[in-house]
Amino acid sequence: MKSYIQFSEEVENAKQEGKAIVALESTIISHGMPYPQNVQMAKNVEQIVRDNGGVPATIAIINGEIKIGLNDQELELLASAENVAKVSRRDIAEIIATQRIGATTVASTMICAQLADIKFFVTGGIGGVHKGAEDTMDISADLEELSKTNVAVICAGAKSILDLEKTLEYLETKGVPVVGYQTDELPAFFTRKSGLKLNTRMDDVETIAQLAEVHWDLGLDSGIVIANPVPEEDQLEPTFINNIIDKALAKAEEEGIHGKDSTPYLLGEIVKQSEGRSLDTNIKLIEHNAMVGTQIAVEYMKLPN
Repeated sequence: MKSYIQFSEEVENAKQEGKAIVALESTIISHGMPYPQNVQMAKNVEQIVRDNGGVPATIAIINGEIKIGLNDQELELLASAENVAKVSRRDIAEIIATQRIGATTVASTMICAQLADIKFFVTGGIGGVHKGAEDTMDISADLEELSKTNVAVICAGAKSILDLEKTLEYLETKGVPVVGYQTDELPAFFTRKSGLKLNTRMDDVETIAQLAEVHWDLGLDSGIVIANPVPEEDQLEPTFINNIIDKALAKAEEEGIHGKDSTPYLLGEIVKQSEGRSLDTNIKLIEHNAMVGTQIAVEYMKLPN
Protein backbone atom coordinates (compact mmCIF):
# COMPACT_ATOMS: atom_id res chain seq x y z
CA MET A 1 0.00 0.00 0.00
CA LYS A 2 2.80 2.43 0.89
CA SER A 3 4.11 2.23 -2.66
CA TYR A 4 1.02 4.14 -3.82
CA ILE A 5 1.35 6.99 -1.31
CA GLN A 6 3.74 9.93 -1.61
CA PHE A 7 4.00 12.42 1.25
CA SER A 8 5.20 15.97 0.66
CA GLU A 9 8.29 16.97 2.62
CA GLU A 10 6.20 19.30 4.78
CA VAL A 11 3.71 16.55 5.67
CA GLU A 12 6.44 13.95 6.21
CA ASN A 13 8.20 16.28 8.64
CA ALA A 14 4.92 17.01 10.42
CA LYS A 15 4.26 13.30 10.92
CA GLN A 16 7.71 12.77 12.42
CA GLU A 17 7.31 15.78 14.71
CA GLY A 18 3.78 14.86 15.85
CA LYS A 19 2.16 18.01 14.47
CA ALA A 20 -1.54 18.38 13.66
CA ILE A 21 -2.10 17.58 9.97
CA VAL A 22 -5.27 18.70 8.18
CA ALA A 23 -6.39 17.02 4.96
CA LEU A 24 -7.81 19.14 2.14
CA GLU A 25 -9.66 17.88 -0.91
CA SER A 26 -8.76 18.75 -4.50
CA THR A 27 -12.08 18.45 -6.37
CA ILE A 28 -12.96 21.88 -5.06
CA ILE A 29 -9.89 23.14 -6.93
CA SER A 30 -10.42 21.34 -10.24
CA HIS A 31 -14.23 21.16 -10.40
CA GLY A 32 -15.62 23.52 -7.79
CA MET A 33 -14.26 26.94 -8.76
CA PRO A 34 -13.03 28.77 -11.86
CA TYR A 35 -9.36 29.54 -12.53
CA PRO A 36 -7.50 31.46 -11.10
CA GLN A 37 -9.72 31.87 -8.00
CA ASN A 38 -9.38 28.12 -7.38
CA VAL A 39 -5.60 28.05 -7.02
CA GLN A 40 -5.55 31.25 -4.97
CA MET A 41 -8.22 29.81 -2.67
CA ALA A 42 -6.20 26.59 -2.26
CA LYS A 43 -3.05 28.49 -1.31
CA ASN A 44 -4.94 30.77 1.08
CA VAL A 45 -6.60 27.82 2.82
CA GLU A 46 -3.26 26.05 3.21
CA GLN A 47 -1.82 29.19 4.78
CA ILE A 48 -4.76 29.48 7.19
CA VAL A 49 -4.03 25.93 8.36
CA ARG A 50 -0.39 26.89 8.97
CA ASP A 51 -1.35 30.13 10.72
CA ASN A 52 -3.50 28.15 13.17
CA GLY A 53 -0.76 25.72 14.12
CA GLY A 54 -1.40 22.89 11.66
CA VAL A 55 0.14 21.48 8.51
CA PRO A 56 -1.99 21.32 5.32
CA ALA A 57 -2.17 18.11 3.29
CA THR A 58 -4.01 18.75 0.04
CA ILE A 59 -4.70 15.35 -1.52
CA ALA A 60 -4.78 14.35 -5.19
CA ILE A 61 -3.73 11.52 -7.52
CA ILE A 62 -0.88 12.37 -9.90
CA ASN A 63 1.28 10.05 -12.01
CA GLY A 64 0.04 6.86 -10.35
CA GLU A 65 0.53 8.10 -6.79
CA ILE A 66 -1.72 9.35 -4.03
CA LYS A 67 -0.14 12.67 -3.16
CA ILE A 68 -0.53 13.67 0.49
CA GLY A 69 0.44 17.33 0.32
CA LEU A 70 1.01 19.22 -2.94
CA ASN A 71 3.65 21.70 -4.05
CA ASP A 72 2.84 24.90 -5.94
CA GLN A 73 3.35 23.29 -9.35
CA GLU A 74 0.97 20.44 -8.50
CA LEU A 75 -1.66 22.87 -7.22
CA GLU A 76 -1.35 24.85 -10.44
CA LEU A 77 -1.69 21.65 -12.49
CA LEU A 78 -4.90 20.66 -10.73
CA ALA A 79 -6.31 24.16 -11.03
CA SER A 80 -5.66 24.63 -14.74
CA ALA A 81 -5.30 21.24 -16.45
CA GLU A 82 -8.05 19.90 -18.68
CA ASN A 83 -9.65 16.49 -18.16
CA VAL A 84 -8.79 16.19 -14.48
CA ALA A 85 -10.80 13.18 -13.27
CA LYS A 86 -13.24 13.60 -10.41
CA VAL A 87 -12.28 10.68 -8.18
CA SER A 88 -14.58 8.97 -5.71
CA ARG A 89 -14.10 5.55 -4.05
CA ARG A 90 -14.93 3.58 -7.20
CA ASP A 91 -12.39 5.52 -9.30
CA ILE A 92 -9.26 5.46 -7.13
CA ALA A 93 -7.71 2.24 -8.47
CA GLU A 94 -8.49 3.13 -12.10
CA ILE A 95 -6.91 6.59 -11.92
CA ILE A 96 -3.79 5.24 -10.19
CA ALA A 97 -3.45 2.31 -12.62
CA THR A 98 -3.84 4.52 -15.70
CA GLN A 99 -1.61 7.26 -14.23
CA ARG A 100 -4.14 9.99 -14.88
CA ILE A 101 -4.56 13.20 -12.90
CA GLY A 102 -7.34 12.84 -10.37
CA ALA A 103 -8.91 15.29 -7.96
CA THR A 104 -10.32 13.74 -4.80
CA THR A 105 -13.89 14.23 -3.61
CA VAL A 106 -14.96 14.20 0.03
CA ALA A 107 -15.29 10.40 -0.08
CA SER A 108 -11.92 9.67 -1.68
CA THR A 109 -10.13 12.33 0.39
CA MET A 110 -11.44 10.57 3.51
CA ILE A 111 -10.10 7.24 2.24
CA CYS A 112 -6.69 8.68 1.43
CA ALA A 113 -6.56 10.59 4.72
CA GLN A 114 -7.25 7.40 6.65
CA LEU A 115 -4.53 5.58 4.68
CA ALA A 116 -2.17 8.39 5.69
CA ASP A 117 -3.36 8.32 9.32
CA ILE A 118 -4.80 11.84 9.14
CA LYS A 119 -7.87 12.30 11.33
CA PHE A 120 -9.20 15.74 10.33
CA PHE A 121 -10.32 16.97 6.94
CA VAL A 122 -11.56 20.43 5.96
CA THR A 123 -13.87 21.02 3.02
CA GLY A 124 -16.63 23.40 1.93
CA GLY A 125 -19.69 21.17 2.12
CA ILE A 126 -20.31 17.44 1.99
CA GLY A 127 -22.34 15.71 -0.69
CA GLY A 128 -25.65 14.15 0.24
CA VAL A 129 -29.05 13.03 -0.93
CA HIS A 130 -30.01 14.85 -4.12
CA LYS A 131 -33.48 16.27 -4.58
CA GLY A 132 -35.67 13.69 -6.28
CA ALA A 133 -33.50 10.82 -5.04
CA GLU A 134 -36.62 8.76 -4.34
CA ASP A 135 -36.83 8.40 -8.15
CA THR A 136 -33.20 8.72 -9.26
CA MET A 137 -31.39 7.06 -6.31
CA ASP A 138 -28.83 9.87 -6.67
CA ILE A 139 -27.06 9.82 -3.31
CA SER A 140 -23.49 10.98 -2.87
CA ALA A 141 -20.84 8.41 -2.01
CA ASP A 142 -19.72 10.90 0.65
CA LEU A 143 -22.48 9.69 2.96
CA GLU A 144 -21.55 6.03 2.73
CA GLU A 145 -17.90 6.91 3.32
CA LEU A 146 -18.83 8.88 6.41
CA SER A 147 -20.54 5.76 7.75
CA LYS A 148 -17.32 3.70 7.78
CA THR A 149 -14.17 5.84 7.56
CA ASN A 150 -12.61 7.30 10.70
CA VAL A 151 -12.07 10.89 9.62
CA ALA A 152 -13.73 14.01 11.00
CA VAL A 153 -15.02 16.35 8.29
CA ILE A 154 -15.28 20.05 9.06
CA CYS A 155 -17.77 21.64 6.67
CA ALA A 156 -20.52 24.24 6.34
CA GLY A 157 -23.09 21.44 6.28
CA ALA A 158 -24.17 19.75 3.06
CA LYS A 159 -24.29 21.68 -0.19
CA SER A 160 -27.61 23.54 -0.35
CA ILE A 161 -28.43 22.16 -3.82
CA LEU A 162 -29.28 18.92 -1.95
CA ASP A 163 -32.20 17.59 0.05
CA LEU A 164 -30.84 18.56 3.45
CA GLU A 165 -33.55 16.86 5.46
CA LYS A 166 -32.99 13.49 3.77
CA THR A 167 -29.22 13.95 4.02
CA LEU A 168 -29.44 14.47 7.77
CA GLU A 169 -31.76 11.47 8.10
CA TYR A 170 -29.31 9.29 6.14
CA LEU A 171 -26.46 10.28 8.45
CA GLU A 172 -28.58 9.52 11.50
CA THR A 173 -29.49 6.10 10.12
CA LYS A 174 -25.80 5.33 9.55
CA GLY A 175 -24.87 6.44 13.08
CA VAL A 176 -22.67 9.33 11.98
CA PRO A 177 -22.39 12.05 14.65
CA VAL A 178 -23.27 15.49 13.30
CA VAL A 179 -21.95 18.12 15.67
CA GLY A 180 -23.05 21.73 15.31
CA TYR A 181 -20.18 24.06 16.15
CA GLN A 182 -21.79 26.97 17.99
CA THR A 183 -25.10 26.21 16.26
CA ASP A 184 -28.28 24.24 16.99
CA GLU A 185 -29.14 23.84 13.31
CA LEU A 186 -27.56 22.16 10.31
CA PRO A 187 -25.96 24.96 8.28
CA ALA A 188 -27.18 25.26 4.71
CA PHE A 189 -23.81 26.02 3.09
CA PHE A 190 -24.46 29.53 1.72
CA THR A 191 -26.62 30.38 4.75
CA ARG A 192 -26.25 29.71 8.46
CA LYS A 193 -29.64 28.08 9.06
CA SER A 194 -31.65 25.31 7.44
CA GLY A 195 -34.45 24.91 9.97
CA LEU A 196 -33.16 21.38 10.72
CA LYS A 197 -32.31 20.91 14.39
CA LEU A 198 -29.18 18.97 15.27
CA ASN A 199 -28.93 16.45 18.08
CA THR A 200 -25.54 17.74 19.25
CA ARG A 201 -24.16 21.24 19.74
CA MET A 202 -20.68 22.01 21.04
CA ASP A 203 -19.31 25.50 21.56
CA ASP A 204 -15.56 24.94 21.89
CA VAL A 205 -12.95 23.06 19.89
CA GLU A 206 -11.54 21.26 22.94
CA THR A 207 -14.81 19.39 23.56
CA ILE A 208 -15.14 18.42 19.90
CA ALA A 209 -11.60 17.01 19.98
CA GLN A 210 -12.52 14.98 23.05
CA LEU A 211 -15.68 13.67 21.37
CA ALA A 212 -13.60 12.51 18.39
CA GLU A 213 -11.11 10.73 20.65
CA VAL A 214 -13.86 8.88 22.56
CA HIS A 215 -15.75 7.99 19.37
CA TRP A 216 -12.71 6.32 17.81
CA ASP A 217 -11.39 4.85 21.07
CA LEU A 218 -14.69 3.00 21.39
CA GLY A 219 -14.23 1.51 17.92
CA LEU A 220 -17.42 3.08 16.58
CA ASP A 221 -15.80 3.22 13.13
CA SER A 222 -17.36 6.13 11.32
CA GLY A 223 -16.59 9.65 10.34
CA ILE A 224 -17.80 12.68 12.25
CA VAL A 225 -19.44 15.69 10.63
CA ILE A 226 -18.53 18.97 12.31
CA ALA A 227 -21.02 21.47 10.94
CA ASN A 228 -19.53 24.96 11.04
CA PRO A 229 -21.81 27.74 9.73
CA VAL A 230 -20.54 30.36 7.32
CA PRO A 231 -19.72 33.59 9.21
CA GLU A 232 -22.78 35.78 9.56
CA GLU A 233 -21.28 38.66 7.61
CA ASP A 234 -20.52 36.37 4.65
CA GLN A 235 -23.79 34.44 4.32
CA LEU A 236 -26.19 35.06 1.45
CA GLU A 237 -29.80 36.09 1.94
CA PRO A 238 -31.81 32.82 1.96
CA THR A 239 -34.56 33.86 -0.47
CA PHE A 240 -32.01 35.23 -2.93
CA ILE A 241 -29.84 32.12 -3.05
CA ASN A 242 -32.71 29.62 -2.85
CA ASN A 243 -34.37 31.17 -5.91
CA ILE A 244 -31.10 30.86 -7.82
CA ILE A 245 -30.66 27.25 -6.70
CA ASP A 246 -34.19 26.38 -7.88
CA LYS A 247 -33.48 27.89 -11.30
CA ALA A 248 -30.17 26.02 -11.57
CA LEU A 249 -31.84 22.72 -10.62
CA ALA A 250 -34.55 23.25 -13.25
CA LYS A 251 -31.94 24.01 -15.92
CA ALA A 252 -29.94 20.90 -15.00
CA GLU A 253 -33.09 18.80 -15.33
CA GLU A 254 -33.85 20.28 -18.74
CA GLU A 255 -30.34 19.54 -19.96
CA GLY A 256 -30.26 16.03 -18.50
CA ILE A 257 -27.37 16.67 -16.12
CA HIS A 258 -27.20 13.91 -13.49
CA GLY A 259 -24.80 11.95 -11.29
CA LYS A 260 -21.30 13.20 -10.54
CA ASP A 261 -21.63 15.91 -13.22
CA SER A 262 -24.52 17.58 -11.43
CA THR A 263 -22.68 19.24 -8.54
CA PRO A 264 -20.00 21.09 -10.59
CA TYR A 265 -22.68 22.06 -13.14
CA LEU A 266 -25.03 23.43 -10.50
CA LEU A 267 -22.31 25.30 -8.63
CA GLY A 268 -21.19 26.87 -11.90
CA GLU A 269 -24.73 27.96 -12.71
CA ILE A 270 -25.17 29.40 -9.24
CA VAL A 271 -21.95 31.42 -9.58
CA LYS A 272 -23.17 32.77 -12.91
CA GLN A 273 -26.69 33.63 -11.76
CA SER A 274 -25.49 35.18 -8.49
CA GLU A 275 -22.95 37.28 -10.41
CA GLY A 276 -20.11 35.78 -8.40
CA ARG A 277 -21.58 36.36 -4.95
CA SER A 278 -21.92 32.62 -4.28
CA LEU A 279 -18.24 32.12 -5.16
CA ASP A 280 -17.23 34.80 -2.67
CA THR A 281 -19.30 33.11 0.05
CA ASN A 282 -17.95 29.69 -0.91
CA ILE A 283 -14.38 30.92 -0.44
CA LYS A 284 -15.17 32.61 2.88
CA LEU A 285 -16.83 29.51 4.35
CA ILE A 286 -13.93 27.26 3.32
CA GLU A 287 -11.47 29.64 4.93
CA HIS A 288 -13.56 29.66 8.11
CA ASN A 289 -13.73 25.85 8.10
CA ALA A 290 -9.95 25.71 7.71
CA MET A 291 -9.47 27.86 10.80
CA VAL A 292 -11.91 25.91 12.98
CA GLY A 293 -10.84 22.50 11.66
CA THR A 294 -7.18 23.20 12.34
CA GLN A 295 -7.96 24.39 15.86
CA ILE A 296 -9.79 21.11 16.53
CA ALA A 297 -6.92 19.05 15.07
CA VAL A 298 -4.39 20.91 17.23
CA GLU A 299 -6.45 20.24 20.36
CA TYR A 300 -6.80 16.57 19.39
CA MET A 301 -3.02 16.21 19.19
CA LYS A 302 -2.74 17.48 22.78
CA LEU A 303 -4.89 14.60 24.07
CA PRO A 304 -3.24 11.45 25.43
CA ASN A 305 -4.22 9.35 22.40
